[in-house]
Amino acid sequence: MNDHQPAIDTTVPHSARVWNYWLGGKDNYPVDREAGDQFLQAFPGIAQMARASRAYQERAVRHLAGELGIRQFLDVGTGLPTHNNTHEVAQSVAPDARIVYVDNDPLVLTHARALLTSTPEGRTQYVHADLYDPEAILEQAGELLDLDQPVGLMLLGVLGHVQEYDEAVSIVRRLLAGLPPGSYLTVSEGSNVHSEENVEAQDEYNESGAVPYIPRSPQQIGGYLEGLELVEPGVVSVTRWRPVVTGDNPPAEVDQYGGVGRKV
Repeated sequence: MNDHQPAIDTTVPHSARVWNYWLGGKDNYPVDREAGDQFLQAFPGIAQMARASRAYQERAVRHLAGELGIRQFLDVGTGLPTHNNTHEVAQSVAPDARIVYVDNDPLVLTHARALLTSTPEGRTQYVHADLYDPEAILEQAGELLDLDQPVGLMLLGVLGHVQEYDEAVSIVRRLLAGLPPGSYLTVSEGSNVHSEENVEAQDEYNESGAVPYIPRSPQQIGGYLEGLELVEPGVVSVTRWRPVVTGDNPPAEVDQYGGVGRKV
């Protein structure tokens, strides 16, 4: 883990800290809570969406480590540690799983040791690196992961911060290029098809001075998985990706879409 501690800017909201606030965490500042509350006033459903996205992540990791046999994970855009982080879910299924977390938020770096509580059989590592430099991410991840063996690449809620869609697609392609066939990409991103209030709230947030987040259509989100073999049910609202159904009706859709694809 990089011991260099960049300065934490507490004067503007940060998406990882706002997300942490919506999930009920404490690793945030007044500026984040203010931005989060403003978003909630405009779109109360964002807290539900945050929880739905986290539940999707847990189901995807469990499926990858369980049914699909993945033993290595590269989680880029980790965000702040919370309940059931990628390594906790993966290692609950496969104690020997190895996980590399990547983020460029200084606050995540200060809490990174919470991401390093591996099982004795497995390993975890935190890399302080930038999404815009996929090659550096792969180089550092290769210190722990065997990049000649399949990897579960996780890109959850991070690609919307790349303002140009073509650049976001390029980042995905460059990361996948460094992983072997049999690897899986898991994505989820905010969309804009179900709630006008969500769109308006996102516009207000983007004007707050924070790094903007760009919701994208389900088709664009599916574009990140182009060329991969999609795992059923494909690209769907995250609540409908292999949900645990307790009644006759499917879960309500949310403005967060995701999917999993296999590199062939």
